[in-house]
Amino acid sequence: MNNTNMNEITYTAERTYTDTEYKNVKKRERQVMAEMLDELKDSKDRCYLFKNKHVVTDIKDMLNYSAENHPDEPLFKQKFGPKLPYQEITFRRVLEDVNGLGTSLLALGLKGKHIGVIGRNSSEWGESYLAVVGGVGVVVPLDRELNEDELHQLTIKGELAAVITINNKYYEMFKNIKAAGDTGLQYVINAEMEEDESVEEGLLSWKKLREDGRKKVWSGDRSYIDARVINTDLAAILFTSGTTGVSKGVMLSNRNLVLDAILCQSMFEARPGDTCFSVLPMHHAYECTATFLTCVYSGASIAFSRGLKYLRKDIVEAKPTIMLAVPIIIENFYNRIYRSIHDQVSDKLLLKLILKKTEEKNIRLRLPKKVKNSIREVFGGELRAIISGGAAIDGKILDFFCDLDINALQGYGLSECSPIVALNPDKKKLIKNASAGHLLPFVECKIEDKDENGIGEICFRGPVVMMGYYKDPERTAEVLDSEGWFHTGDLGYLDRDNYVFITGRKKNVIIAANGKNVFPEELEGYLLSSPYISECMVWGGDTDPASPWNGICATVRLDDEALKGKLGEGYTDEQAEALIDSEVDKINSSHPRFKKIAHVVIRKREFDKTTGLKIRRFVEDNKRA
Repeated sequence: MNNTNMNEITYTAERTYTDTEYKNVKKRERQVMAEMLDELKDSKDRCYLFKNKHVVTDIKDMLNYSAENHPDEPLFKQKFGPKLPYQEITFRRVLEDVNGLGTSLLALGLKGKHIGVIGRNSSEWGESYLAVVGGVGVVVPLDRELNEDELHQLTIKGELAAVITINNKYYEMFKNIKAAGDTGLQYVINAEMEEDESVEEGLLSWKKLREDGRKKVWSGDRSYIDARVINTDLAAILFTSGTTGVSKGVMLSNRNLVLDAILCQSMFEARPGDTCFSVLPMHHAYECTATFLTCVYSGASIAFSRGLKYLRKDIVEAKPTIMLAVPIIIENFYNRIYRSIHDQVSDKLLLKLILKKTEEKNIRLRLPKKVKNSIREVFGGELRAIISGGAAIDGKILDFFCDLDINALQGYGLSECSPIVALNPDKKKLIKNASAGHLLPFVECKIEDKDENGIGEICFRGPVVMMGYYKDPERTAEVLDSEGWFHTGDLGYLDRDNYVFITGRKKNVIIAANGKNVFPEELEGYLLSSPYISECMVWGGDTDPASPWNGICATVRLDDEALKGKLGEGYTDEQAEALIDSEVDKINSSHPRFKKIAHVVIRKREFDKTTGLKIRRFVEDNKRA
């Protein structure tokens, strides 16, 4: 497959079209998309399992299609109170809400403007996103973990004319930002406010805007419904995680986002009747595209978790069929389930099952039906698939879920690629969970500057690659070359079946005393295979041979429940340290000297993490107890 025909459309937002020109543009967009999907349908690649995809040109078209074809299916499932059940909001209702909100935003003079969205995962967040990209302007999803100063900087950097706050907490922050007077912020729109705040102009109620817009639509206002959307124009700016001073604004078009949502589904398909459980923040590209936009395209539903604190309770009530998560969430479920199995199955039987699986390559771990059913109830009883992304995960954990008839798949993506570029197919015989996944259709991959083991920097090219970083041509040129290749900074290799294997990050590599490269991610994988270690970070110590911290170091957090099971309820710190030392000795015994872990720091505090639950490697405090 190739994507040369995708480069023929180069329209920009500044151009004004006559009615005839616009119709021709949309006709050409639809033709190009249809040709791509026909090419997918004809592909002989056995990993592309689901080839019959309907043609849409942009996110607005995507919502309109699903509302027409699945009007009474729920798009959103949400709890509007702690004691209330999940309430369903249908595609038909969402489209009416989006048309109403979009109509009001246009009436405020926000056509072509940048509009931020911030707050908890919710129908309000989703409808706001859809309204902005469906004919108003450019959506800028904002990280809800940032403080007021950081959000102030992003308001300036992202040139926000308005921001929609889902929670009062962020409304108060943005009132202050607006009042400072050094930004272009005209409107702060609050989803938790019933009426406009009269003390100052530009402080508006989201609910009132939506309802006023709905009335205008009922009265014949078609300004938003007929608003023009060109799929090559900028649709979203995603600011990468990290300190605000170095964050970059990833520019994605409607075409980038729509194609990524569609092409993902060539290897894993969500369908009407499916419920995807949403726990990761929606401002992250992974959750936004792979859960939210995928459901909008496919006619499936999103059930919002109220947060990690309520995760176990919400998942049982929502009864999802699909869950996207980062490794730490999946590992926590795995550890809980493994302990549950241990409680229900005798040590002798469990050992026999595990040994049999280890000795016989293709044998499945078969548990008593009663035990298997109790495990499925942890997820509400309906879960058929788990997709892991955001960081590497031990393939054995995913294989464990596959043995329980829950297909567990690993994928790979970056914000700059909309974000998914690789995914394991939803078929047990094709799953390679040691890999990050098989390349998506129309995505090319090359490995640059290979070493003697064939490992080099992973680069991608294709229609899901970003337009560039917002008003930052220098940083864009650092990662996006003249031939369209995006240089990821990740190291790895591509096998002959087009599965991507990641060995580490270029910037994380530890240079050993003998000049050899050590990938911390590899050693972290070994550490996490111990049942007694829940989280870890491997880092390079001092290079001075005389230093007590010379060599490779690891900071680890321990699994209290697993330690109690091994050492007893009243175990001491000394006993835990001795056990971890023995676990590290086992790992070191299979590695050459330059890769051995020399020092272990046991940490009882939480690591400093990103909102994607990744440990921040360059925070010095993460190296301490």
